[in-house]
This record gives sequence, structure tokens and C-alpha cells, in this order.
Amino acid sequence: MGRAHSNAYHQAARFFDLPYELHLHTVCGRNAAALSQMAARWGWSHTATDWRAVVEDPEIDLVDISVPNSLHAPIALAAASMGKIILCEKPLAVSVEESARMCAAARQRPNMVWFNYRRVPAVGFSRRLIDEDRIGRVFHYRGIYLQEWGNDSTRLPNWKTSQEVAGSGVLGDLLSHSIDLALYLNGPIREVSALQHTFAENRDVDDATLVLVRFANGSIGSLEATRYATGAKNRNSFEIHGSKGAVRFNLEDLNRLEFFDATEPRNLQASRNLLVTGPDHPYTANFWKPGHIIGYEHTFIAALADFLIALHSGEQFRPNFDDAHQVQLVIDAIELAARSRSWERAGPAVS
Repeated sequence: MGRAHSNAYHQAARFFDLPYELHLHTVCGRNAAALSQMAARWGWSHTATDWRAVVEDPEIDLVDISVPNSLHAPIALAAASMGKIILCEKPLAVSVEESARMCAAARQRPNMVWFNYRRVPAVGFSRRLIDEDRIGRVFHYRGIYLQEWGNDSTRLPNWKTSQEVAGSGVLGDLLSHSIDLALYLNGPIREVSALQHTFAENRDVDDATLVLVRFANGSIGSLEATRYATGAKNRNSFEIHGSKGAVRFNLEDLNRLEFFDATEPRNLQASRNLLVTGPDHPYTANFWKPGHIIGYEHTFIAALADFLIALHSGEQFRPNFDDAHQVQLVIDAIELAARSRSWERAGPAVS
């Protein structure tokens, strides 16, 4: 479990007045010394260096999987067999076959996937504007996720640059977020055409992926992710253009949303730079007073709090394993399209 997740468990109860007393039981990892330091800092009662000891412990009700992608399925399947509540990092798996098995195994238990960007207030407000028909018929959806660290020659290779461990490069690591936001905001993706490229020598995963998209609602779009966008630190951005309006968001300025209302008189039309911190914006009742900005960590806090609230009420949380499987279907179609150099269907929907 990473620091962002640990902080989320502490802060969710504080900000959301949850009906749960959260007990951090066991933190698991490979480095025993580092685990001891993390446990002491964040209040974990126990440490373990074998994930099997965690999923088999009868005192543990919930397992949060934050490990390299190739371990997601083994841990989730074992945890499901023990009746655990399961939280999992994205992408859900390294293949459609794995994600389908995970969905089937976990369907009778509460589960979630950490597509935390759905909980950015500006993203939630974009969804509200769409639901209120302020955008109208969507024509274009564009999503990009740009980082620059691939061009850093001093940065050593890690598991994210290994096909065997990660399953893919920027496609699973970055573009999975863009795909999830596209599905959340603009609906199912029907087919894709794609180009993948690797810049680094002797690397077996994609450093850049570009995708053309046809959506079920008749709109078209593009998705792009790269680790070689010099000057872009963490630019997760989307824009949606419709018959009544448009929105544009950039994570590097996460408290703001650009909105254009095309229903106003033409001589008054202009883009509005909205500070989405209240009043009447998502999560403004849970964090700071209107006008006080939030940070990246609050997306994890809000995601966890929403999950625990849904758990208490018995309602289904989104995004769950089924939602993440939809992302996996699109990932699979993108990989196939890049190899075939043709349009490929993005797979059936999960009911």
C-alpha cells in the first residue's frame, strides 16, 4: 500500500464523518525495514513480507492491492476466495482474461478500483453539467495524459517499464485513467484505431500510445498518453465539445474547469474559468470553505470515503471491478488495433 492510500484511510474519517472506525491492521511489502518505518509513521499494527499472510488473516476484512500489475489477479482471486472486501489499483489486470476472472470472483463482495480522478471536484462537476444537458449532443472528446520522465536518462528502469510485470507501458499506467474518464463522462467506446511507439532502446513496453475512438453516442474522439512529453509533469487533461457547450480540464490546475456556454447570445459567449471549490460544487461540504483549494491527495480521500459510505448503505460503488473490466476491454482493443493497423471493436459491455 502506498502513502496516498494510507493517508486516505486516516483522512476519510476526519473529513466525511464516516460511520466506521478504521483500523489499519497489516501493511505488506518486500522491504522489512521500510515497512517498519511506514507502519510506525501511519499507525499500522502489523507488517508482513508475504501477501498470502494478509489475505489469509481472519482478522482482516479488507485488502487494498497496491502492487505491480502482474500481482493484481493472484492477490484479488485469493482475497475473494477468503471473502475479503477488495480494493485494487489500476489497471485491474494485465489481460482481459484476468480481469474477467477477477470480476467473477469478486462480484459477490464489495470492491473498488482506484480510478481516483473521478473524484476531482472539477471532473464531478463536468459530469453534472453533462447530466444537466449543458453540453448537449457531444461531437468530440479528447483526452491526454502526458508525462516527461521517460526522457530522463538518470532514471533507472523499474517494474513499470517491464512487459512481464506491468503488462504494458503508458497504455495501462496512464491511458487507463484517460479511458476510465472517457467512459465515465462520454459513455461506451465502440471501436478504436491505434498507434504505439517505444523510444527507449531495449524496452518491451509502449512509451507512447495514440488512439482514435468512436463512441456509442455517435461522437468521435482521441486519446493519447506518453512519457516523452517534454515540459509536461503530470498533464491529465480532457475536453468535450457539444452542441450546447464545452468543458476543458487539466489536472495540473485541478481546482479549475473551463466551461463554454453556447446557448448564450453570441456577443456574450466566452469561456468561463470556474474555480470548482464551491458553493454547490462536488465535495465542498466535505473539505474546506469555498475558495480554498484542495490537492491531489483529496481525490483518494474522497474515493475511499464514497466507497465506505456505499458499503454502509449497501449501495454499489463505482468505479468497481466491472467498470475496470470495461477499461481492460478497451486496452485490449487498442493493443490489437496497434498490431493490426486497423479498426478494432472495444468489446461487449458488462451488465
